[in-house]
This record gives sequence, structure tokens and C-alpha cells, in this order.
Amino acid sequence: MKTYLLIAAPIAVMAVALASAGAAQNAAPRPAMFATCAACHATEAGKTSYGPNLHGVAGRKAASQPGYAYSPALKASGLTWDRPTLDAWLTSPQKKVPGTKMPFAGIPDPAKRKQVIDYLMTLK
Repeated sequence: MKTYLLIAAPIAVMAVALASAGAAQNAAPRPAMFATCAACHATEAGKTSYGPNLHGVAGRKAASQPGYAYSPALKASGLTWDRPTLDAWLTSPQKKVPGTKMPFAGIPDPAKRKQVIDYLMTLK
């Protein structure tokens, strides 16, 4: 009986670790640059923060999340959050939508922006 437990426990731990690793490969890793975004934005469904929740942002119409007070400028923008729109927005929100209330200067580095966009696209 003791021998069985000594063998079974490590096998169970390895199975859980392998399953977790497989699940992690399906999502883009959370880039270091996203820490700036996480200061205001939650990414888990149902969580609230200072800014609108980013869970499911890919393909969502801008200013459409219920319960958040968006700026009139973003409400009138007609944007849908896809890769090109997110790239322009994350380059400079104020240039993309003059009058937005998002207090963020942007991500000037295209590689870092792409990492953030890749991550946002996995938040489903």
C-alpha cells in the first residue's frame, strides 16, 4: 500500500502539471508591458476596476460594456476592437479618439504593442 502511494502521488502531480502547461500554451503570455494596463483594467470576467474590463475585448464594439461611464468621444467613435484598431489606440488613445478620457500616453514600441494585443486577443 505504501509503495502504491509513493508511485501514484508523483504521477498525479505530473499529470496536473502537464495539463496546466497545455492550457497555458493556448493563450498568449501576459506581457510585462501589460502591468501598466492592469493598473486600471481587470481581465477576468465579472471583475471591475477603474477602467472597463478587458475580458472579451476582441471584437467588442468600443464603449459598449454595460456599467462603465465612457467618454462621449469614445461612444461616438464607432470603433470595434480588432488588431488594427487596438494597434492605433495603444499607439496613442488621444490621437485615435480625441476627447477620450483614457489617461494613457500609449505604447510607442510596436513589438511591445503587439505583445499586448496578442494577449488581449486571448481574453475570451
